[in-house]
Amino acid sequence: MSINKAILVGNVGKDPEIRYLDSGVAVATITLATTERGYTLQNGTQIPDRTEWHNIVAWRGLAEIAEKYIKKGNQLYVEGKITTRKWEKDGITRYTTEIVAENIELLGRRPESGTSEGVTTQSQSPKAKEGPDASESGSGTSDLPF
Repeated sequence: MSINKAILVGNVGKDPEIRYLDSGVAVATITLATTERGYTLQNGTQIPDRTEWHNIVAWRGLAEIAEKYIKKGNQLYVEGKITTRKWEKDGITRYTTEIVAENIELLGRRPESGTSEGVTTQSQSPKAKEGPDASESGSGTSDLPF
């Protein structure tokens, strides 16, 4: 058995980029920053904050929800799979590591209402699998009630 699962909590770096494929399928790209807080060693040495940037890709319904609700500065909880894409530019092979989102939740309060604690943006039905190829057979975990 193997598991490919990433769980991130971080802040959105810029408004999501949304595009629609010719087939009408929505794809959102979200940049998410996670920060490990700095600290001071016993000898007084300062270790600064360390920020990592993550590329999040959301498909279909998650992308449409991202378009409506996710904005720069929002704090998000993201669950997904780590994937690596290979591409070529100017004859140079490059690699991009992304998190393909299976679940996204907005954390904290929404600035416009100030009353909502968060919006869950999970797929609505077990058959609405998120990802580039919805025909792949899943592991059955999408049937869980949470």
